[in-house]
Amino acid sequence: MGDKMQVELDHSEVRKAVLALQAFLKTKSAGKKLFTDDSQKISLLFTLWRIPKEAQTIRIPLPHGQRTASEEVCLFTRDEPQMTADQTERFYKKLMTERGVKNVTEIIPFKVLKTEYKPFEAKRRLLGNFDMFLSDDRIRRRLPSHIGKHFYERKKEPLSVNLQSKNLARDIQKLVQGTSVRVNNKGSCCMARVGHSGMTADELTENIEAAVQTLAEKIRMKGPVLKIVHLKSEKSVALPIYTSDLSHLIRPKATEAEKPATEKTPKDTKETSAEDGEEKAKKRKVEEKEENDDDKEEKEDDEEIPQLVPIVTEGKKPQLQRKKTRSVEKKHSSILLKMTKKATTPKGKGKVPKVK
Repeated sequence: MGDKMQVELDHSEVRKAVLALQAFLKTKSAGKKLFTDDSQKISLLFTLWRIPKEAQTIRIPLPHGQRTASEEVCLFTRDEPQMTADQTERFYKKLMTERGVKNVTEIIPFKVLKTEYKPFEAKRRLLGNFDMFLSDDRIRRRLPSHIGKHFYERKKEPLSVNLQSKNLARDIQKLVQGTSVRVNNKGSCCMARVGHSGMTADELTENIEAAVQTLAEKIRMKGPVLKIVHLKSEKSVALPIYTSDLSHLIRPKATEAEKPATEKTPKDTKETSAEDGEEKAKKRKVEEKEENDDDKEEKEDDEEIPQLVPIVTEGKKPQLQRKKTRSVEKKHSSILLKMTKKATTPKGKGKVPKVK
């Protein structure tokens, strides 16, 4: 099952919780008893650390019987060959008396179960008439389809017994006076009956301790199992009797033997600390130099005042120059034409043709 943490119950705290619960039940039942034996069931509520992967039914033997003498037990047996239902019933009653079994109050053969208890109402009456059901292990697999789902919903499914055992009385006594826990894989809580209100405080305390230890050992889970355990009756508040600590969630400190090989010794730490001090000093010097250089650059930048200079585009200058030169050339050409006209044209003659 893996490594499991041992559940250590405080005997004095458990006994205090039992006494408190018994005192509460006495105050509630005072003046309201209709029958002489009106005891209430006392159970344990287990809260697990996580939900199990598989469902499991755990049988727990108890040092003291957790059922009263008035509770009735029914036994389902197989049909003996070449015998009627009545003959089979008489055969097993005789077997119970010979083996010293006193816990079984009624025996029902499988043939009677199939015929007389086939209607739904008959099954419901059968379920209410008995507190516990046992079955011959030879017909255990055939029962679920005949008894119905209500036996399993009320947690009264038949427990199998080997009727051919030599120690039949001891085996039935363990089942009747013991308890069982159905660990479901749909939730983290389960419950087990450990006694009744008519038992003494010492008997209840011993039953509680046995049930807790057996559950912690038999459950199919790795690591720590139980988170909280409560004690309660049918109509009372749940009293906590055990609370797990968080030691399994805290990582233990590594010992000297478990320390990694790369861990530094005191000498190595001194050398590394000296080297780190030198490196830090060098870094400080470099940072101071950089700060001084930055201060000098800032001072020079403050002394030099930038001047605003108009931006002149290069594309516009040649256009202006071209316009000016063209106008000057036109003027010079017009003056030259006039001078040539005067020089070439004689007096009294016609006009000189235009120069193209």
